[in-house]
Amino acid sequence: MKIEQIYTGCLAHGAYYIESEGEVAIIDPLREVNPYLELAKKEGAKIKYIFETHFHADFVSGHLTLSKQTGAPIIYGPTAKPDFNAIIAEDNQEFELGKVKIRVLHTPGHTMESATFLLLDESGKAHAIFSGDTLFLGDVGRPDLAQKAANMTQEELAATLYESLRTKIMTLPDDVIVYPGHGAGSACGKNMSKETVGSIGFEKKNNYALREDMTEKEFVSEVLDGLTSPPAYFPMNVMMNKLGYEDIDEVIKNGKNGLSPQAFEEAANATEAVMLDVRQQEEFAKGHVPNSIFIGLNGDFAPWVGALIADVKQPILLIVEEEFIEETITRLSRVGFDHVIGYLEGGMDAWKKANKEIGKVTSISASEFAQQIGQGNNRVVDVRKSSEFLSEHVEGAKNFPLSELNSYLNEFADDQNNFVHCAGGYRSMIAVSILKSRGIHNIIDVQGGFGAIKGTTVPVTDYVCPTTL
Repeated sequence: MKIEQIYTGCLAHGAYYIESEGEVAIIDPLREVNPYLELAKKEGAKIKYIFETHFHADFVSGHLTLSKQTGAPIIYGPTAKPDFNAIIAEDNQEFELGKVKIRVLHTPGHTMESATFLLLDESGKAHAIFSGDTLFLGDVGRPDLAQKAANMTQEELAATLYESLRTKIMTLPDDVIVYPGHGAGSACGKNMSKETVGSIGFEKKNNYALREDMTEKEFVSEVLDGLTSPPAYFPMNVMMNKLGYEDIDEVIKNGKNGLSPQAFEEAANATEAVMLDVRQQEEFAKGHVPNSIFIGLNGDFAPWVGALIADVKQPILLIVEEEFIEETITRLSRVGFDHVIGYLEGGMDAWKKANKEIGKVTSISASEFAQQIGQGNNRVVDVRKSSEFLSEHVEGAKNFPLSELNSYLNEFADDQNNFVHCAGGYRSMIAVSILKSRGIHNIIDVQGGFGAIKGTTVPVTDYVCPTTL
């Protein structure tokens, strides 16, 4: 028996490859399926099943493409109603894979079709669970995403999750390995560990939601407490996973449409496409296409695209280095953004040679910030999450979280300079690009963010551990 976790850091997502006697099961595959096909080919094995723990909200799964290319059936837990052929398993139904078996445990609560897959070894002993978004390491799946589809309140979904965890998960032996669907950084939970493999016993001792003496009322209260609004693209990804989507190869082919600076500009004006610059933030600051938005590939690219652009049908034009064109289109398609209509051929060098207008960002070091903050009518804008801000911040700073920035646009006055920072510099450059595209130009980016500011003489508030907030 072989188990391989295929972890994608930018989505904090774990897909799984399970093999026994040349037969393979894939659990929760990403949209680009070549890694699974190549791994099976390398092992001389055949993909027999594709298991889906639920209709995912934070990414578009590769189940349809993988099934089309291998002939393997797609398997969901009870109550799932996809618009394509799939096996809807019964609770406790087992599927043979070589000398091992995979048992379907219906664990509703995150969504009503959510299932956990229990792997039984050659002797029939419980070996591992693939828990999807039902159980994470350090947390459980948020129960507020499926309210509309389930005709239930988030409190009712949370109570259902409580029952699933107590009757299906916590009754398993302590040495059963836990392979979750996500790790730290995913918007599908609020308190996830950076670890990506755990055990039932460890979670029962350390996961706040699995306390032995926890009542249902306490569980509902604690699981729902502190949940932020889910990204706007989540429901659209659910529908793509449920209804179907275009093959990723076609999406990539359509997006690889090189445009001259003039054609790029005309396309932007004709389609109202978002001009998305994915280069390094330092390069964006030095020069960019006016009104373009920066979301760099080197950060949490896809989740921020989903949170800030939101509409997966939005046309997108790319400013990207040639070597990263396919990677960018692929990463966009993972979260359902399939409408890349072209890219600026030759990049910013071509734009400059065409004598087009160039936008720039005033970006200063933390030490320069420390010198300038007390001069004139200046304000500090912190775009980190509210929990980060409450934990520690520059004295007198305003907190406008990046995910909610559009709701604060009226807060920017013409007679005031705004020093914008985040934790390390990535989110602040995104914020600056959005503000500039909205016609707000009295903004200055602080390089290195709060981490660098703390090394200066700028006064900051006393530190409060985020877990106590």
